[in-house]
Amino acid sequence: MNRLADATSPYLLQHADNPVDWWPWCDEAFAEAKRRDVPVLISVGYAACHWCHVMAHESFENEGVAQLMNDDFVCVKVDREERPDVDAVYMTATQAMTGQGGWPMTVFATPDGTPFFCGTYFPRSNFVRLLGSVATAWRDQREAVLRQGAAVVEAIGGAQAVGGLTAPLTAELLDAAADQLATEYDETNGGFGGAPKFPPHMNLLFLLRHHQRTGSTRSLEIVRHTCEAMARGGLHDQLAGGFARYSVDGHWTVPHFEKMLYDNALLLRVYTQLWRLTGDRLARRVARDTARFLADELHRAGEGFASALDADTEGVEGLTYVWTPAQLVEVLGEEDGRFAADLFGVTEQGNFEGGTSVLRLARDVDDADPEVRARRQEVVGRLLAARDTRPQPARDDKVVAAWNGLAITAIAEFQQVAALYASPDDEDANLMEGVTIVADGAMRDAAEHLAAVHVVDGRLRRVSRDRVVGEPAGVLEDYGCVAEAFCALHQLTGEGRWLTLAGQLLDVALARFAAPDGGFYDTADDAERLVTRPADPTDNATPAGRSAMVAALVAYAALTGQTRYREAAEAALSTVAPIVGRHARFTGYAATVGEALLSGPYEIAVVTDDPVGDPLLAAALRHAPPGAVVVAGRADQPGVPLLAERPALGGRPTAYVCRGFVCDRPVTTVEELVARLG
Repeated sequence: MNRLADATSPYLLQHADNPVDWWPWCDEAFAEAKRRDVPVLISVGYAACHWCHVMAHESFENEGVAQLMNDDFVCVKVDREERPDVDAVYMTATQAMTGQGGWPMTVFATPDGTPFFCGTYFPRSNFVRLLGSVATAWRDQREAVLRQGAAVVEAIGGAQAVGGLTAPLTAELLDAAADQLATEYDETNGGFGGAPKFPPHMNLLFLLRHHQRTGSTRSLEIVRHTCEAMARGGLHDQLAGGFARYSVDGHWTVPHFEKMLYDNALLLRVYTQLWRLTGDRLARRVARDTARFLADELHRAGEGFASALDADTEGVEGLTYVWTPAQLVEVLGEEDGRFAADLFGVTEQGNFEGGTSVLRLARDVDDADPEVRARRQEVVGRLLAARDTRPQPARDDKVVAAWNGLAITAIAEFQQVAALYASPDDEDANLMEGVTIVADGAMRDAAEHLAAVHVVDGRLRRVSRDRVVGEPAGVLEDYGCVAEAFCALHQLTGEGRWLTLAGQLLDVALARFAAPDGGFYDTADDAERLVTRPADPTDNATPAGRSAMVAALVAYAALTGQTRYREAAEAALSTVAPIVGRHARFTGYAATVGEALLSGPYEIAVVTDDPVGDPLLAAALRHAPPGAVVVAGRADQPGVPLLAERPALGGRPTAYVCRGFVCDRPVTTVEELVARLG
């Protein structure tokens, strides 16, 4: 009896027709294993995972393999995106046992959840042998199995421990982190490390803020080069916008085609901030197209943002996306087909399988003549229309609270910067205006959905689908990312309710997730008990829960003037500081927030009757130091603490600038404000 048919997770639903007697993660599954005196086989993956699909087709859909699984195990299927707490515990165990991790993750555990053998993808023949070996060991070598499990639990308990060294996150540590990133930087291709190559979005955000604080040209150059290399490569969808999860090579050419919400949200922030600080045309275009991708491809009307687009189309990677020269000519005609082939590096030999090519930007178009840019845009539109008639990858429609928070923050920042640079004289002003309109609607939809559906009895839930909230409780990253998003929305809209909601979520997190050393656990004190309580301080594909919480606490403290939230942020960041200077690639978001705290952060309030187009607001946004909060509106506007008791001097728009709760005298000219922020 397969019990996944009623799941809200698209990943679990993909396995609802397997002959495997799957259980969802639940107490009843472990009770059944205890009753039968058999191990639990825990299989963890996610809907857009290519090798998860492969293992499913090879093993879980095979009647013979399923029979072996059903006879000797209780089999539990877990969506890692729905249950990141479960995933974190068993991924730590897998890494401890094998030295590496990944998905699908395959874990054998005792009926109390203690892992004793872990791995990732197994080809069917290997998996069949493994099933037999584990079943035999459970029957004939039980004591050895239990000793192994106890050793694993001890190891992962130490890996996730709290109460280690603490230290202030100083300028010296942040400078050391920037220096370390510079030494690990790929001077030829941009980014860090070799294949497979992941977009280092959080490290780039940190380096942008480090450049602002220190004037480091090296930090800025690393960001500019990496952003250009990623945007020109096949990692970036040259037609629809957005970025794939990673590149299978070291030079961003051939992607692993899945597209994740969190990557695109974080990369939107990077390109937006690079555009803000430099005016770079490529950064502008990529930010615009990434915002459009989020709104067009991942937003669900009346809900939030979907989690991902699959890597495969009809079981084939790249089927939707790749081209040959002949296909370009078929769609565009001979002349434009040759233009597109030259522009996007499409050759007869190809750069992908079967002589096909992943599109990459082989020519510089952003600084080309307006006629060339217009021709590129027209060709892109025609190719995209043709591509839309092809079979499309599946979309994982579940709404994840934390990732929607990341998207809301990114779009709020994009909206502010787009308003800064808006000009009716721009050749693509209509396109930019259209993107900002749809992105704004998608952002507000997502925020309303989180507030109405995901907040249940004052607590956050992790996921929803089709406006039905799931059972899994929110974890720390959900509280941090959503609270930070509500702070960003408060700044963009001037609506007090978003700040109120952010404060409520932060109060719950401080009460339920706090650790004795000033840090945080990843799960609440009343959450389901796992074999260990996860508390991972490192940033990986998404910000660590701890880093996300610190970011939200810093923003909320600056917006409200309540120092206890800043003190909580400083205490939590001090638990990460000892590893920032040594492991910069895995503490990017913590370092990003550290730059904000070191900067102040600045609190900028613009008293004006024009909270959209006032020149003082534009100057504040353009020159805002790292992590600054900016609000604009009428004096004493309800729900906006930074505007309280701050009159317009002489009836003129007035800017109030504070730093770490210490304020300068108010100013009424752009020149004076820029001098305050310099």
